[in-house]
Amino acid sequence: MAFAVDQATHDGLARARAGQRAIDRRAWLVTAVAGAVALAFAAAILLYDNPAAPGSAAQATVTKLRATTLAAIALVAAAQGVATAVFHTVCGNRVITPSIMGFDALHSLVQTATVFFFGAAALGAGGVWRSVGQCAGMALFAVALYGWLLGRPGLTVRVALLVGLVLGLAFRAAATLMQRLLNPSDFDLVTARLFGNMSNADTRFLPLGAALAAGALALVWSRRRHLDLAALGSATARGLGLNHRREVMLALLAVSGLIAVATTLVGPMTFFGFLAASLTYRLAPGARHARLLPAIAAVAAAVLLAAYFTLRHVFYAGGLISVVIEFVGGLFFLAHLLKGPTRGNTRLIRQSRGQPAIRREQAGD
Repeated sequence: MAFAVDQATHDGLARARAGQRAIDRRAWLVTAVAGAVALAFAAAILLYDNPAAPGSAAQATVTKLRATTLAAIALVAAAQGVATAVFHTVCGNRVITPSIMGFDALHSLVQTATVFFFGAAALGAGGVWRSVGQCAGMALFAVALYGWLLGRPGLTVRVALLVGLVLGLAFRAAATLMQRLLNPSDFDLVTARLFGNMSNADTRFLPLGAALAAGALALVWSRRRHLDLAALGSATARGLGLNHRREVMLALLAVSGLIAVATTLVGPMTFFGFLAASLTYRLAPGARHARLLPAIAAVAAAVLLAAYFTLRHVFYAGGLISVVIEFVGGLFFLAHLLKGPTRGNTRLIRQSRGQPAIRREQAGD
């Protein structure tokens, strides 16, 4: 009997390992295909419709400007995609986005307050240090808020997110009030700054932003196996020996840095990370974070580069890139909500005999 049980256990583990290897292969395939698509569109953006003569100094200048734009797109794609996936993991919910932390509202408030108190000329003053200060302010706001909340006994991640949501509403209300008091020209300038724009990325902030994002991505990658445990839920993760609160704090620190860098560089993009993450969840379901995070970064880069090339060189509507991506991401978000819970993101919690099961939404899709 003991031999039969051991054999059954061995067979079950073998099947589980085989299934996980198949999932890993699929995730690597998604990463490879999305990476190839991203590289193809990157080459097209660099080479297509260059008005300068081949080999001239003008061509080198145009190519350099386009390469800078590509670097900004790649940075924003990786930051938004990875931050959204990590945020989904620590929150145990694949519907909410990092914008619930109030970054978009804080960005709007900072831009509006700068023009309101110092005039439109202040937006161009300060150079890279203004961008550094804005990025540091957003990151420190999140770290201070969630570090204080999660450090208090009895408070959960959901309570902290609710506080962030309420503060975001307060920031938006204050920004809206100041915008109504601006003159029309300043209002138009502020409105233009509140939309994400790939072509108008703050290139002076790009090197420092890339370094900050690289540090945050390195932190996430070093905790990838811990994130696999955190995805099982706080009770299960603690039962397996994981310091769940510490992992949540580190993850929120990384998410704060990534979203702050992306928002400072090109402006707010609420649904782009959700779109990239949700597409990857469907293409590579059940993948571990070691396979999931590179796949999300590749898919995000492919989506953003494809949108940039198509809208800029096919429809000649380069200024609408963020608008179209946010529109498609918003539709995807609504479809995800209206679809309701599926077998992958629900779990039946059986109560005592004779009572109905209670369905509860979980992190998976």
